[in-house]
Amino acid sequence: MISPERGLPSTFDPSTGQNVKWSVELGTETHSTPAVAGGRVLIGTNNGHPRDARHTGDRGVLMCFDEQDGRFRWQLVVPKLSKDIYQDWPRAGIVGSPVIDGRRVYMLDNRVEMVCLDLDGQSNGNDGPFLDEASFQAPLDAPPIPVNEITADILWTFPVLTNTGSYPHDSAHTAPLLDGAILYFNTCNGVDNTHRKIRAPDAPSLIALDALTGRWLARDGERMGPVIFHSTWSSPALGEVNGHKLVIFGGGDGILYAFHALSGSASPPPPVQTLQRIWRFDGDPDAPKSDVHRFTGNRRESPSNIKSMPVFHRGRVYVTLGGDVWWGKNQAWLKCIDATASGDITRTGEVWSYPLQNHCMATPAVHDQRVYVADSGRRAHCVNARTGQAHWTHDLDAEVWASPLVADGKVYFASRRGTVWCFADSPEMKILSQVKLGEPIHASPIAANGVLYLATMTRLYAIQEAAQGKPLAP
Repeated sequence: MISPERGLPSTFDPSTGQNVKWSVELGTETHSTPAVAGGRVLIGTNNGHPRDARHTGDRGVLMCFDEQDGRFRWQLVVPKLSKDIYQDWPRAGIVGSPVIDGRRVYMLDNRVEMVCLDLDGQSNGNDGPFLDEASFQAPLDAPPIPVNEITADILWTFPVLTNTGSYPHDSAHTAPLLDGAILYFNTCNGVDNTHRKIRAPDAPSLIALDALTGRWLARDGERMGPVIFHSTWSSPALGEVNGHKLVIFGGGDGILYAFHALSGSASPPPPVQTLQRIWRFDGDPDAPKSDVHRFTGNRRESPSNIKSMPVFHRGRVYVTLGGDVWWGKNQAWLKCIDATASGDITRTGEVWSYPLQNHCMATPAVHDQRVYVADSGRRAHCVNARTGQAHWTHDLDAEVWASPLVADGKVYFASRRGTVWCFADSPEMKILSQVKLGEPIHASPIAANGVLYLATMTRLYAIQEAAQGKPLAP
């Protein structure tokens, strides 16, 4: 959530087109954060506004746009997972965020399949080894839908449920971590429709694939399943300690784990390896640890979980955790952990703990010894990264699910009421602007090539200083 981009605007106005390079319609629900590379902009959404009349009804969709003008290029259309709405929530679409490496795209779709795509789509032919896009994009028991010029080009797939036995809850919600030829991601294991039973207690929560072939390389051996309170939400992160790479992961059991990263060569033969744990940190050690689902719906007492991605910075890890926003207690924290230790560091690894106003979905941004985050208690926080003391807080107009972005001396927050707040990146609070977009924002803002990207539930904006786009009708 830190960008080196410069010259980003502090404000914009869709009603006049001021500083709007372009904007495009998405589906009717968008939770995915966009990714920009290779002249393309990718974002997950739903099929609420179909781009291909052959695809009707509820679907997950990954859309690809031209970076320069927002022209639609191609889409991956994914039918729903099953009739169990708690595995693939209606109209949620593709929730996870894509990762781009060269001309390859990696993304976990709404059926919990890791897919590797060609960034160029079908424009350079249907590349293999996967060649059956026609069947992939058709609902179960329906005839194949032939490939056309706006159909995504799938290179390989890894069906997570078939291979790992995990049981997803609500949606597939992760951004994969790419480290050379190794791809790490969350399997989204969670409760069933009763919210009181884990159907797959022995399934892994974190797995690693060969990014070139999709071969399964490794899994965690922590057996988090029985104490997952709701679901496994977090995305893995990477850090280096004393010359060794660590994969840092927030489990659905509310515990932060650090694993030895696999070697850069994705060549180990079967069987699937077990990731070697270096340390574990329980950020809420006094919370219930057994029969956890008896606390479902309890806003005063419950286990904690981790929805945000942990952030590694200068030998420390910053993470938000606490009660589940839907089913758990209100209490939540921003914590700083010493990443250089080993073993169970629950009682020894905490550097500081900062209480948040309420549940927290957002990944913190750490910059220039300041940590920025906003919570579901409608409050933005700027915290000293060394001491955990607040520089400032500010009440926003609504709860915040999106993570903040720090770039160009500015900090951008986006609320569920649709307001984009821009603050100065400073230990003294200064509001630079508020822009009201009129509908919830769940996607985090990002910046690339001098452009700020913001997605509401139904629209993606490319914001650039001195741009003059077409005014949007009120």
